[in-house]
Amino acid sequence: MSDNKDLERELSEMLSEQEQASKEERLEEERRRLSPKYEIRIQTNLDPIVEETRKYRSMAKEIDGRYDEYLKKTKKE
Repeated sequence: MSDNKDLERELSEMLSEQEQASKEERLEEERRRLSPKYEIRIQTNLDPIVEETRKYRSMAKEIDGRYDEYLKKTKKE
């Protein structure tokens, strides 16, 4: 009878250790997926959003003026 209890206890310990290891692996995976703390920005002469908006406006009329204010801010006059 004690052999059964010993086996049951060992099995329980093994399962709890395995669960703990999987929790640690999940936490490590979550840490890897987090976005970086710092962000590198590079200043350019041309704004790709402005250039793309101008191209689209040359092809078709915009339904709403959602980029009007942005384009006004970016003019280099």
